Amino acid sequence: MMAHALTRSLDRSATLFILVVAGCGILIPLSNLLLPAWSAFHVPTYLVALWGKYVCYAILALAIDLIWGYCGILSLGHGAFFALGGYTMGMYLMRQIGARGVYGNPILPDFMVFLNWHKLPWYWYGFDMFWFAALMVVLVPGLLAFCFGWFAFRSRVTGVYLSIITQAMTYALLLGFFRNDFGFGGNNGLTDFKDILGFNVQAESTRAALFALSCLSLIIVFLICRAIVTSKFGKVLIAIRDAESRTRFIGYRVESYKLFVFTLSACMAGTAGALYVPQVGIINPSEFAPGNSIEAVIWVAVGGRGTLIGAALGAILVNYAKTFFTSGALAPYWLFMLGALFILVTLLLPKGIVGTIDGWWQPWKERRLTAAAAQSAARENGIIEPKMAE
Repeated sequence: MMAHALTRSLDRSATLFILVVAGCGILIPLSNLLLPAWSAFHVPTYLVALWGKYVCYAILALAIDLIWGYCGILSLGHGAFFALGGYTMGMYLMRQIGARGVYGNPILPDFMVFLNWHKLPWYWYGFDMFWFAALMVVLVPGLLAFCFGWFAFRSRVTGVYLSIITQAMTYALLLGFFRNDFGFGGNNGLTDFKDILGFNVQAESTRAALFALSCLSLIIVFLICRAIVTSKFGKVLIAIRDAESRTRFIGYRVESYKLFVFTLSACMAGTAGALYVPQVGIINPSEFAPGNSIEAVIWVAVGGRGTLIGAALGAILVNYAKTFFTSGALAPYWLFMLGALFILVTLLLPKGIVGTIDGWWQPWKERRLTAAAAQSAARENGIIEPKMAE
């Protein structure tokens, strides 16, 4: 039944998006591993890691679009769930270092030895096992989102007030993770990773595999989001977005719908963070910065709120622009350019890139379908004779 729901939710554009992502997930790693460096089609390892980071951002953008574009929940703190997923994966990677650290302690990470910690904190137990870390990647952000959403939605906090509270949440986590006695590396965070599942995290083959896994995760998250927004559940979410009070009045438990989709979105964001960390090689408290969450919202706005494909496309385009412009003379002005981009999109393209293109395409498509239906009806009535094959 789930497979039927996923198949039913796909249209031509969704199928094309999946094929493009799958093609990139296969061809880019193969071109990196199999083609010689002098080949014009060879993709360097640093680009594989960079594009892998973009794909992780695309997953985060899908998570935000699910709650903002289809349920009207504007979260300015989703970077917190992304960072928590990254920290849980970072804890696993730190436990894999073992005695190969600077201080040679087989149990304690280097920063704990430096700070004179004598034993491993209880919340680090179990992170030497990958299955436990993978479970925590989803459970920790999901549990925080559930607790936060339970109180916020039950209190009927909405609109700008909810956005401010989510931003305060991520800022509180930022301050907490900056503390050395918090047990997560303080300002420096977690870094100097060696292995993941026994494979060298710096090896070309490992980076290629992580990129392919990121693309596969993007497809899975996209399919889940499509299945939700095209179902009856998704129709209720849209009703909540457009008229929450009326939806509650006709009998729907609005708080339960919002709590479920908010928690699911946080789990997706945590997954994106977990894939992000081994590809960039570090996770520190700066990932909790409220500016990161605001920037992620801009990705969705630029690509097209409420389109899914647009959210992923916006994340990739904006981050590519960030990489391009922050590596030259325009680097000090990037934030001004980002703000100007958001203003221009809001004023000139309020539906985003994909939403605007879809708005232009839809009337032509409807006219074509209407003309085809009229022609078919005319043939059935005998007004137009079908052409005979020559």
